[in-house]
Amino acid sequence: MNLFCFGYSYTAVALARHFAGRPDVAIRGTRRSASTPAMIPFDGGSPSADVSRALQTATHVLVSIPPDAQHCPALRWFAGDLAKAPALTWVGYLSTVGVYGDRQGGWVDETTPVDPRSERARRRVVAEGAWRAFGAATGKRVEIFRLPGIYGPGRSMLDSLRDGTQKRIVKGGQVFNRIHVDDIAGALARAMTTPTQHLVYNITDDEPAPPQDVVAYAARLLGMQPPPEMPFDTATLSPMAASFYAENKRVRNARMAGNLGYRLRYPTYRDGLAAIFAAEPSG
Repeated sequence: MNLFCFGYSYTAVALARHFAGRPDVAIRGTRRSASTPAMIPFDGGSPSADVSRALQTATHVLVSIPPDAQHCPALRWFAGDLAKAPALTWVGYLSTVGVYGDRQGGWVDETTPVDPRSERARRRVVAEGAWRAFGAATGKRVEIFRLPGIYGPGRSMLDSLRDGTQKRIVKGGQVFNRIHVDDIAGALARAMTTPTQHLVYNITDDEPAPPQDVVAYAARLLGMQPPPEMPFDTATLSPMAASFYAENKRVRNARMAGNLGYRLRYPTYRDGLAAIFAAEPSG
């Protein structure tokens, strides 16, 4: 396998860990600024001859860079290279469950029509459509993975509680799905070698939960008092955080389990946070 990652991000790094020790897997990717031979500079603003050359030998491509106002920069600048890549058998595009919009706490699955409410989610819908069209036009296998909030080592409520930035906001009836980064990596690895009839997968945990409950559980793991509950109406939130609380839904992952055949390592936030805590060095 020759994997090329547009955006060697937190998720792509986890995927590289998943394949660590596999001599049959080579991984290259892009970063805004690159300092290693395996990484190529790419900021989305213009094409890159180095990326074009790398795509000539790619068998799998993962796209995790966000879309801009025109859709996905990877597809805008390299659609021709991707279409002509002789060994390319799979393209995975990382999207967001935000494309479903607000469902007032109701359940959604991959058959639910999209209803994006934010500009960020609208851009994802456009990018998803562009990748679908690319797959249909070229015959390349393209799969879209819709993700909720991502957490994992170095990026969880354990860290934000320790540094004092975590709030415990309470909004009646509000729930979120989450996903441990290692489960994203595991699902992607399974998808690369498991052709199915589906184009879209929700990669989420099994238990959408109130955010204040997750904060309280993380605090118990750390042996500290959780932050005081703060009513949503009085909380000062960044525009990004406010957009998350503006949408309330429960996301089903039955297609991931049934058709893709991936079983979550961390099906709930309790499983994931406990594993992160247990793996941390003591003292």
